[in-house]
Amino acid sequence: MRTLVAHPQWRVSPPGVRAQEIAARMIVTADGRRWLFGAHARWYLQDPADGRWHLAAPPADARVRASARVLRCTTLLVPQLVPRGPDFTHDRGSTQGFVGPDVPLEVVKGVRKLLKAHGRRSREHFPLTADPFAEQFAKDVPSTVAAVWGTVVWCAYSPAFDGNEMLLSMFGEFLGKPLPGDDWVRWLVPPSLTDLAGLYGERVRAGAEDPALFLLALMADAAEVLADDARFRPKAAALVAMLEPELRSPGLDHRTAEHGDVALREAWLARCPQHLRDAAVGETSPGDRFRHAVYDVVRALDFVAGRGVDPRAAAGALLAADLATAAPQVFDLLAAWLDPELRHIVYAVLNDEGHPLRGYWPRDGELPTTLRPPSRDRAAALLGAGYAMGLAWCALTGVTPPTRGFTGASAVVGCLIHERDDPR
Repeated sequence: MRTLVAHPQWRVSPPGVRAQEIAARMIVTADGRRWLFGAHARWYLQDPADGRWHLAAPPADARVRASARVLRCTTLLVPQLVPRGPDFTHDRGSTQGFVGPDVPLEVVKGVRKLLKAHGRRSREHFPLTADPFAEQFAKDVPSTVAAVWGTVVWCAYSPAFDGNEMLLSMFGEFLGKPLPGDDWVRWLVPPSLTDLAGLYGERVRAGAEDPALFLLALMADAAEVLADDARFRPKAAALVAMLEPELRSPGLDHRTAEHGDVALREAWLARCPQHLRDAAVGETSPGDRFRHAVYDVVRALDFVAGRGVDPRAAAGALLAADLATAAPQVFDLLAAWLDPELRHIVYAVLNDEGHPLRGYWPRDGELPTTLRPPSRDRAAALLGAGYAMGLAWCALTGVTPPTRGFTGASAVVGCLIHERDDPR
């Protein structure tokens, strides 16, 4: 499939032809479920009740996969299922959080160099007045610090950081209040692209065009440094691509900035290259971001298949656990974004105190043995994917993320506390 979509002819083929090629490769498993490998280089599951397709991680059980056979279907597929081409080349980086494996030393040094050079710029030229940055930093901190900080947290796939992580501790002298979380893990909430655009937009509207351009260059420099870590790389590449046109042609965004930060955000997103747009999906569609985050959690749990556990059921149980402790009332807002099977699992586990899948819920802050990852890398991936899923459903429903993390992701911390890299 990847070879087919990568062929130059694919992009110029009529949409109907491309749809037929995808449909002809539909597969069916022994249990009768129909699967399709389509847009975004991800799998989709068909709802037998209405024929609709839903983003869904494929079965991890080797026996189920072995039973699959091609069903040469001629059904006309909706355009959203058909790969455009660039979406198949998207680099998804890593779902790992920043607990366990530290940020590479060269990345830390690069960010520290930017912060040391520009962290004490004049507040007169770089005022910091708008939240969420103004409330996070001390009153004498310039917006250059917020530009670097905002880039770090926005670019992270899952901004859950070890409390000892040097990438965070270097900002300590600038903070006006403690970061959320505890000494073990800092559970950060990323700024929006609108927030980042606001740092630039405020300076343009104040007539300070040179400082405005300087802030954009600082964001781009920080993103390029971060791109050496796979956990930052996809969003860092997207951010650089969105900022480069203004950096090459200063003044390009000035008129847009006069219409507000949301207008700036829209302009930046509009010029994000096709192959990088999936990295910014949370800015364009919170619902799709949630779908992809759930997919990532299921993939992060694929190791449980070897223990006789369905990763999809385990992911549904952990999502239900998060909702039960943080905001059970928002399930109805999330239901439409889940595939029917997962929707049923989450609803049942959430509403039935005796449901057997509640056996996968963390107890006393610890994962059950069945769900404990077999390695540090696996644990970091599950923690990161779980926290990203929580942030995604909070963004979709308007719920404020809990300051001490979500139930599922927090329970993974115990698997990593004694496997962290040595403090530098």
